[in-house]
Amino acid sequence: MSETLRRDFFEDLYARTSDPFDFETSAYEAAKYQHTVAILPRDRYHQGIEIGCSIGVLTSRLAEKCDQLLGIDISERALDRARARCAELPGVKFVRMAVPDEFPDQDFDLMVVSEVAYYWSIEDFTRAKDRIADHHMAGGHLLLVHWLPVVDYHVQTGDVVHETWLEDTRWRLVHGNRCEQYRIDLLERMP
Repeated sequence: MSETLRRDFFEDLYARTSDPFDFETSAYEAAKYQHTVAILPRDRYHQGIEIGCSIGVLTSRLAEKCDQLLGIDISERALDRARARCAELPGVKFVRMAVPDEFPDQDFDLMVVSEVAYYWSIEDFTRAKDRIADHHMAGGHLLLVHWLPVVDYHVQTGDVVHETWLEDTRWRLVHGNRCEQYRIDLLERMP
């Protein structure tokens, strides 16, 4: 597969089951989310964004670190669940967007790209990296988290996503950790 997975793929997935990736029930996901939030070096971020927020399980944890947090996803079905989950959390908002074709018109000091970049074609991945860099405050953090085993419908592997991002001179690596099934890298936006 070499094309970006489109909205209908994800809408169909969430129509079949409300939690297709077991974000709510998986011990693996719970441990990964704990690791994801723990790696963030700041106590607070002013403006955060989670690209590919799905049903909002990680969003609810990231909200503890952000004054304002925008969760975006391509699937309206997933966003309905995310909105319900995070309804009582102050400063959390959700919008349906398809990155890189669409992107919020604001800057962020925290961006989280978790389990989503390997769904983009090489061209869309390059465009997404540019959109993310263009809307990232200097000194802000980019948190990358991706599954490592090969999946048939992924356009690229988690390792390729991370290695390509690490080669981009607009970012510097702050911290990286490779676990058995996923990889997490924290980058800082260079001035």
